[in-house]
Amino acid sequence: MRNAQLADLLRPKTFDDIVGQEHLFGPRGVIRRMVEGGRITNMIFYGPPGIGKTTAAEIIAAQSGMLFRRLNATSASLADVKAVLAETDNVFGAGGVLLYLDEIQYFNRKQQQSLLEYMEDGRVTLISSTTENPHFYVYNAILSRASLFEFKPVSPKAILPALRRALDYLNGESGTAKTASDELLEKIGRATGGDVRRAIGLLENTFFAADDELSEEDMTSFATSVGNFNDDTHYDLLSCLQKSIRGSDPDATAFYVGKLVAAGELLALCRRLQVIASEDIGLAYPQAAMITRACCESAVELGLPEGRIPLINAALMLATSPKSNSAYLALDAAMQDINDGKGVNVPAHLQSPLFKGYRYPHDYPDHYVPQQYLPDDLRGKQYYKPAPNKQESAAAAYWDAVHERAKKK
Repeated sequence: MRNAQLADLLRPKTFDDIVGQEHLFGPRGVIRRMVEGGRITNMIFYGPPGIGKTTAAEIIAAQSGMLFRRLNATSASLADVKAVLAETDNVFGAGGVLLYLDEIQYFNRKQQQSLLEYMEDGRVTLISSTTENPHFYVYNAILSRASLFEFKPVSPKAILPALRRALDYLNGESGTAKTASDELLEKIGRATGGDVRRAIGLLENTFFAADDELSEEDMTSFATSVGNFNDDTHYDLLSCLQKSIRGSDPDATAFYVGKLVAAGELLALCRRLQVIASEDIGLAYPQAAMITRACCESAVELGLPEGRIPLINAALMLATSPKSNSAYLALDAAMQDINDGKGVNVPAHLQSPLFKGYRYPHDYPDHYVPQQYLPDDLRGKQYYKPAPNKQESAAAAYWDAVHERAKKK
């Protein structure tokens, strides 16, 4: 009995065999042209799982002739990184090491920074991959030394060649001659949301459940348990979650957290909860952002399934908290004036190092003294309007009293 995953056995060996990603590996694909021209640089691949990031790295490594090493950041330690770096000092790594680092978002700053010196002098060429937005999870020092390439979900039609290869392999392995229509294979592609690896897995299950011809009935029983989760579903569920929290509905919040956890969307869920804490709860309960951050850090450290517990704690705390978008609206209003070209000349008494005419508020009663802070053309403009909640109302009442006392002096 075969133990290896079929998708791994059928992993493409050349750029021509990669399905989808024409913009990267097609005849005019940017990475293909670069590699075939002898140029291999530090790269960061980002996009959903199962669409060719690891495969591409292996093909590039094979064409480079460099010593190839692979680490997965979910399990690798700093010691593992140092062991790879040490190989650059021996004869086998004299030509440089090509390191493929999968799921780089799980490496902390220290682990990522350990690579910098080696990337700069060429001893290590880094190809890393992530399912998350690299601008949020990869440190700037790494980003500035690498080229970013987006991998996109593969269309159902583009997946057909990979599924045909898989069907031929299964028939050869089993000594059968089962068939499948293009229509069914495209349905398999749609059911797996552009994930080639999952599509091959679904085809394999359908193959062994079918008689002479694979049918939609054979496929459907497996597809319903796959967790059909494409890009639209991803963003739709995150949107539903945010609207449920904003609407203070804890039951709907629990449901959408459950949907996202079931799909394995740990990091996307963490990121969205942190946005919600500042965008929708904001100044009504400022501690919400800190609590949410702590819960998200705990969830990432624990991983799934245990990580779901701090996540639901954070989500329900946000859903049941008072709401305010006053800070968010204040910034939007200020940005609109900035985009309109207003406020170019800031007051001279605020500018460093002159401070001519600046009055130090801590030298005055209530640590406050009236003076101009906005530019002349925006003088008197009100961007922040306190929302009617306990926290902001108390702050507004305090400052109203301070301002009134200052006027009387």
